[in-house]
Amino acid sequence: MPNLPIPRQAVLIVNAKSRRGAALFDQAREKIEAAGIELIGAHPVRDPSKLNEKVREAVRSGAPMVIVGGGDGSLSGVVDDVVGKDVVFAVLPFGTANSFARTLGLSLDIDGAVEAIVSGRRRRVDLGMIDDDYFANAAAMGLSPMIGESVPHNLKKWLGRVGYLTWALWCFTRFRPFRVTVTDDSGPHRMWASEVRILNGKFHGGVVMSEEASLDSGEMLIQVVTGRNRWRLAWDWYARFFRLRSREKLVEEFRGKELKLDARPRRSISIDGEVLARVPVTVRVAERAIDVVVPP
Repeated sequence: MPNLPIPRQAVLIVNAKSRRGAALFDQAREKIEAAGIELIGAHPVRDPSKLNEKVREAVRSGAPMVIVGGGDGSLSGVVDDVVGKDVVFAVLPFGTANSFARTLGLSLDIDGAVEAIVSGRRRRVDLGMIDDDYFANAAAMGLSPMIGESVPHNLKKWLGRVGYLTWALWCFTRFRPFRVTVTDDSGPHRMWASEVRILNGKFHGGVVMSEEASLDSGEMLIQVVTGRNRWRLAWDWYARFFRLRSREKLVEEFRGKELKLDARPRRSISIDGEVLARVPVTVRVAERAIDVVVPP
Protein backbone atom coordinates (compact mmCIF):
# COMPACT_ATOMS: atom_id res chain seq x y z
CA MET A 1 0.00 0.00 0.00
CA PRO A 2 1.43 3.44 -0.83
CA ASN A 3 2.49 5.64 2.07
CA LEU A 4 -0.60 7.86 2.07
CA PRO A 5 -0.57 11.09 4.10
CA ILE A 6 -2.52 11.69 7.28
CA PRO A 7 -5.76 13.57 6.45
CA ARG A 8 -5.86 17.24 7.46
CA GLN A 9 -9.57 17.15 8.30
CA ALA A 10 -11.19 15.08 11.05
CA VAL A 11 -14.10 14.61 13.42
CA LEU A 12 -13.17 14.46 17.13
CA ILE A 13 -15.31 12.19 19.33
CA VAL A 14 -14.43 11.84 23.03
CA ASN A 15 -15.99 9.55 25.61
CA ALA A 16 -16.56 12.15 28.32
CA LYS A 17 -17.32 9.35 30.79
CA SER A 18 -13.85 7.83 30.39
CA ARG A 19 -11.40 8.55 33.18
CA ARG A 20 -9.84 11.66 31.61
CA GLY A 21 -12.19 12.33 28.71
CA ALA A 22 -14.31 15.12 30.17
CA ALA A 23 -11.32 17.06 31.47
CA LEU A 24 -9.26 16.70 28.31
CA PHE A 25 -11.86 17.24 25.57
CA ASP A 26 -11.35 21.01 25.37
CA GLN A 27 -7.57 20.63 25.52
CA ALA A 28 -7.62 18.04 22.74
CA ARG A 29 -9.79 20.18 20.48
CA GLU A 30 -7.59 23.25 20.96
CA LYS A 31 -4.31 21.37 20.48
CA ILE A 32 -5.50 19.50 17.38
CA GLU A 33 -6.72 22.66 15.70
CA ALA A 34 -3.58 24.58 16.71
CA ALA A 35 -1.49 21.82 15.12
CA GLY A 36 -3.18 22.32 11.76
CA ILE A 37 -5.93 19.67 11.68
CA GLU A 38 -9.31 21.14 10.72
CA LEU A 39 -12.03 19.71 12.94
CA ILE A 40 -15.23 19.50 10.92
CA GLY A 41 -16.96 18.17 14.03
CA ALA A 42 -16.15 17.85 17.76
CA HIS A 43 -18.34 15.91 20.18
CA PRO A 44 -17.93 15.21 23.92
CA VAL A 45 -20.17 12.17 24.40
CA ARG A 46 -21.43 11.85 27.96
CA ASP A 47 -23.53 8.76 27.27
CA PRO A 48 -21.15 5.97 26.13
CA SER A 49 -24.01 4.18 24.37
CA LYS A 50 -24.06 7.07 21.86
CA LEU A 51 -20.41 6.66 20.80
CA ASN A 52 -21.22 4.28 17.94
CA GLU A 53 -23.91 6.61 16.65
CA LYS A 54 -21.49 9.55 16.57
CA VAL A 55 -18.80 7.54 14.80
CA ARG A 56 -21.28 6.28 12.21
CA GLU A 57 -22.49 9.85 11.63
CA ALA A 58 -18.90 10.99 11.09
CA VAL A 59 -18.23 8.19 8.60
CA ARG A 60 -21.48 8.86 6.71
CA SER A 61 -20.61 12.55 6.50
CA GLY A 62 -17.45 11.68 4.58
CA ALA A 63 -14.95 12.63 7.28
CA PRO A 64 -11.52 11.42 6.11
CA MET A 65 -10.38 10.78 9.70
CA VAL A 66 -12.16 10.02 12.97
CA ILE A 67 -10.26 10.78 16.18
CA VAL A 68 -11.67 8.90 19.18
CA GLY A 69 -10.66 9.72 22.74
CA GLY A 70 -11.35 7.18 25.45
CA GLY A 71 -10.24 3.94 27.01
CA ASP A 72 -9.81 0.51 25.46
CA GLY A 73 -13.50 -0.31 25.80
CA SER A 74 -14.54 2.85 23.97
CA LEU A 75 -12.08 2.25 21.14
CA SER A 76 -12.93 -1.41 20.76
CA GLY A 77 -16.63 -0.65 20.78
CA VAL A 78 -16.44 1.66 17.76
CA VAL A 79 -13.94 -0.13 15.49
CA ASP A 80 -16.85 -2.10 13.97
CA ASP A 81 -18.08 1.20 12.52
CA VAL A 82 -14.87 1.90 10.56
CA VAL A 83 -14.20 -1.61 9.20
CA GLY A 84 -14.45 -1.54 5.42
CA LYS A 85 -14.86 2.25 5.35
CA ASP A 86 -12.63 4.80 3.63
CA VAL A 87 -11.65 6.54 6.87
CA VAL A 88 -8.54 6.76 9.04
CA PHE A 89 -8.91 5.86 12.75
CA ALA A 90 -6.89 7.92 15.24
CA VAL A 91 -6.63 7.42 19.00
CA LEU A 92 -6.41 9.72 22.00
CA PRO A 93 -5.60 7.50 25.05
CA PHE A 94 -7.94 8.86 27.73
CA GLY A 95 -8.59 5.58 29.58
CA THR A 96 -7.05 3.67 32.47
CA ALA A 97 -4.79 1.00 30.94
CA ASN A 98 -4.70 2.32 27.34
CA SER A 99 -3.47 -1.05 26.05
CA PHE A 100 -4.39 -0.41 22.40
CA ALA A 101 -2.56 2.93 22.41
CA ARG A 102 0.49 1.23 23.95
CA THR A 103 0.38 -1.47 21.27
CA LEU A 104 0.30 1.24 18.59
CA GLY A 105 3.33 2.87 20.21
CA LEU A 106 1.44 6.08 21.04
CA SER A 107 2.45 8.47 23.78
CA LEU A 108 -0.03 8.42 26.66
CA ASP A 109 0.12 12.18 27.23
CA ILE A 110 -2.12 14.45 25.21
CA ASP A 111 0.68 16.42 23.55
CA GLY A 112 2.43 13.26 22.33
CA ALA A 113 -0.82 11.72 21.12
CA VAL A 114 -1.74 14.86 19.17
CA GLU A 115 1.77 15.03 17.72
CA ALA A 116 1.36 11.49 16.38
CA ILE A 117 -1.92 12.47 14.70
CA VAL A 118 -0.31 15.48 13.08
CA SER A 119 3.07 14.05 12.01
CA GLY A 120 2.64 10.28 12.21
CA ARG A 121 1.91 7.74 9.50
CA ARG A 122 -0.89 5.40 8.49
CA ARG A 123 -0.68 1.71 9.28
CA ARG A 124 -3.07 -1.03 8.19
CA VAL A 125 -3.71 -3.36 11.15
CA ASP A 126 -5.60 -6.52 12.02
CA LEU A 127 -8.57 -6.66 14.35
CA GLY A 128 -9.67 -9.59 16.45
CA MET A 129 -13.14 -11.10 16.29
CA ILE A 130 -15.17 -12.89 18.95
CA ASP A 131 -17.86 -14.54 16.83
CA ASP A 132 -19.07 -11.54 14.76
CA ASP A 133 -17.88 -8.78 17.11
CA TYR A 134 -14.67 -6.94 16.19
CA PHE A 135 -12.25 -5.85 18.90
CA ALA A 136 -9.08 -3.81 18.85
CA ASN A 137 -6.61 -5.25 21.28
CA ALA A 138 -7.40 -8.06 23.73
CA ALA A 139 -10.13 -10.12 25.32
CA ALA A 140 -9.98 -12.23 28.45
CA MET A 141 -11.79 -14.99 30.31
CA GLY A 142 -11.37 -15.59 34.03
CA LEU A 143 -10.62 -12.91 36.59
CA SER A 144 -10.83 -9.96 34.17
CA PRO A 145 -14.56 -10.35 33.35
CA MET A 146 -15.27 -10.86 37.06
CA ILE A 147 -13.60 -7.52 37.76
CA GLY A 148 -15.22 -5.83 34.75
CA GLU A 149 -18.73 -6.94 35.74
CA SER A 150 -18.43 -5.69 39.31
CA VAL A 151 -15.96 -2.77 39.49
CA PRO A 152 -17.68 0.51 40.48
CA HIS A 153 -17.29 2.98 37.62
CA ASN A 154 -16.29 5.86 39.89
CA LEU A 155 -13.50 3.76 41.41
CA LYS A 156 -11.78 3.53 38.00
CA LYS A 157 -12.56 7.14 37.16
CA TRP A 158 -11.14 8.73 40.31
CA LEU A 159 -8.40 6.30 41.35
CA GLY A 160 -7.33 4.97 37.95
CA ARG A 161 -5.08 1.90 37.90
CA VAL A 162 -4.63 1.96 41.70
CA GLY A 163 -8.38 1.67 42.23
CA TYR A 164 -8.68 -0.98 39.53
CA LEU A 165 -5.89 -3.07 41.10
CA THR A 166 -7.44 -2.74 44.56
CA TRP A 167 -10.73 -4.08 43.24
CA ALA A 168 -8.87 -6.83 41.37
CA LEU A 169 -7.32 -8.03 44.64
CA TRP A 170 -10.76 -8.14 46.25
CA CYS A 171 -12.10 -10.22 43.35
CA PHE A 172 -9.04 -12.49 43.42
CA THR A 173 -9.90 -13.73 46.90
CA ARG A 174 -13.24 -15.02 45.53
CA PHE A 175 -11.99 -16.42 42.24
CA ARG A 176 -11.66 -20.13 41.32
CA PRO A 177 -9.86 -21.76 38.32
CA PHE A 178 -11.90 -23.53 35.63
CA ARG A 179 -11.56 -26.05 32.80
CA VAL A 180 -10.95 -24.69 29.31
CA THR A 181 -10.83 -26.20 25.81
CA VAL A 182 -8.95 -24.48 22.97
CA THR A 183 -9.40 -26.01 19.52
CA ASP A 184 -6.88 -25.18 16.79
CA ASP A 185 -5.91 -26.87 13.51
CA SER A 186 -4.43 -29.83 15.40
CA GLY A 187 -7.60 -30.47 17.42
CA PRO A 188 -8.92 -29.76 20.95
CA HIS A 189 -6.59 -29.00 23.87
CA ARG A 190 -8.13 -29.38 27.35
CA MET A 191 -6.60 -28.00 30.55
CA TRP A 192 -7.25 -26.27 33.86
CA ALA A 193 -6.84 -22.50 33.70
CA SER A 194 -6.99 -19.42 35.89
CA GLU A 195 -7.07 -16.98 32.95
CA VAL A 196 -7.40 -17.06 29.17
CA ARG A 197 -6.20 -14.10 27.09
CA ILE A 198 -7.15 -13.55 23.46
CA LEU A 199 -4.51 -11.24 22.05
CA ASN A 200 -4.39 -9.13 18.91
CA GLY A 201 -1.73 -6.86 20.43
CA LYS A 202 1.04 -7.16 22.99
CA PHE A 203 -0.68 -5.40 25.90
CA HIS A 204 -3.51 -6.32 28.25
CA GLY A 205 -4.26 -4.26 31.34
CA GLY A 206 -1.36 -1.99 30.42
CA VAL A 207 1.14 -4.87 30.76
CA VAL A 208 3.03 -6.71 28.00
CA MET A 209 1.47 -10.18 27.80
CA SER A 210 3.24 -11.58 24.74
CA GLU A 211 6.09 -10.39 22.57
CA GLU A 212 4.69 -12.65 19.83
CA ALA A 213 1.31 -10.95 19.45
CA SER A 214 1.22 -8.40 16.64
CA LEU A 215 -1.34 -6.15 15.00
CA ASP A 216 -0.28 -7.32 11.54
CA SER A 217 0.59 -10.99 12.08
CA GLY A 218 -2.54 -12.32 10.35
CA GLU A 219 -3.17 -14.58 13.38
CA MET A 220 -4.83 -14.48 16.78
CA LEU A 221 -3.01 -15.66 19.89
CA ILE A 222 -4.77 -17.41 22.77
CA GLN A 223 -2.69 -17.50 25.95
CA VAL A 224 -3.78 -19.76 28.82
CA VAL A 225 -2.45 -19.41 32.36
CA THR A 226 -2.56 -23.10 33.24
CA GLY A 227 -3.11 -25.00 36.48
CA ARG A 228 -5.64 -25.32 39.29
CA ASN A 229 -3.84 -23.01 41.71
CA ARG A 230 -5.07 -19.42 41.45
CA TRP A 231 -1.76 -18.19 42.84
CA ARG A 232 -0.19 -19.13 39.51
CA LEU A 233 -2.24 -16.29 38.04
CA ALA A 234 -0.93 -13.84 40.64
CA TRP A 235 2.63 -14.93 39.94
CA ASP A 236 2.08 -14.71 36.18
CA TRP A 237 0.90 -11.09 36.42
CA TYR A 238 3.80 -10.27 38.75
CA ALA A 239 6.31 -11.89 36.39
CA ARG A 240 4.91 -10.08 33.36
CA PHE A 241 4.74 -6.73 35.10
CA PHE A 242 8.41 -6.99 36.06
CA ARG A 243 9.40 -8.79 32.81
CA LEU A 244 10.87 -11.82 34.64
CA ARG A 245 12.44 -14.60 32.57
CA SER A 246 10.21 -17.23 34.21
CA ARG A 247 6.94 -15.73 32.92
CA GLU A 248 6.55 -18.03 29.91
CA LYS A 249 6.66 -21.18 32.07
CA LEU A 250 3.17 -20.54 33.38
CA VAL A 251 1.27 -20.39 30.08
CA GLU A 252 0.31 -22.37 27.00
CA GLU A 253 -0.12 -20.43 23.75
CA PHE A 254 -2.14 -21.26 20.63
CA ARG A 255 -2.06 -19.36 17.32
CA GLY A 256 -4.22 -19.38 14.23
CA LYS A 257 -6.55 -17.52 11.93
CA GLU A 258 -9.51 -19.25 13.60
CA LEU A 259 -9.73 -20.98 16.98
CA LYS A 260 -12.58 -22.30 19.12
CA LEU A 261 -12.83 -21.57 22.84
CA ASP A 262 -15.02 -23.18 25.49
CA ALA A 263 -14.98 -23.58 29.29
CA ARG A 264 -16.65 -25.45 32.14
CA PRO A 265 -18.37 -23.96 33.98
CA ARG A 266 -19.35 -21.54 31.23
CA ARG A 267 -17.57 -18.20 31.48
CA SER A 268 -18.05 -14.63 30.34
CA ILE A 269 -15.47 -12.87 28.18
CA SER A 270 -14.40 -9.26 28.61
CA ILE A 271 -13.48 -7.57 25.33
CA ASP A 272 -11.05 -4.71 25.91
CA GLY A 273 -12.46 -4.30 29.41
CA GLU A 274 -16.17 -4.62 28.58
CA VAL A 275 -17.99 -7.90 29.34
CA LEU A 276 -19.66 -8.65 26.01
CA ALA A 277 -19.52 -12.39 25.26
CA ARG A 278 -19.87 -15.85 26.77
CA VAL A 279 -18.35 -19.18 25.70
CA PRO A 280 -18.49 -21.17 23.52
CA VAL A 281 -17.09 -18.72 20.95
CA THR A 282 -15.11 -18.68 17.73
CA VAL A 283 -12.01 -16.48 17.72
CA ARG A 284 -10.90 -15.13 14.33
CA VAL A 285 -8.55 -12.55 12.88
CA ALA A 286 -9.80 -9.82 10.54
CA GLU A 287 -6.66 -9.15 8.53
CA ARG A 288 -5.73 -5.57 7.64
CA ALA A 289 -9.16 -4.40 8.71
CA ILE A 290 -8.64 -0.71 9.51
CA ASP A 291 -6.25 2.17 8.81
CA VAL A 292 -4.83 3.67 12.01
CA VAL A 293 -2.48 6.52 12.88
CA VAL A 294 0.83 5.57 14.53
CA PRO A 295 3.95 7.61 15.37
CA PRO A 296 6.41 8.22 12.53
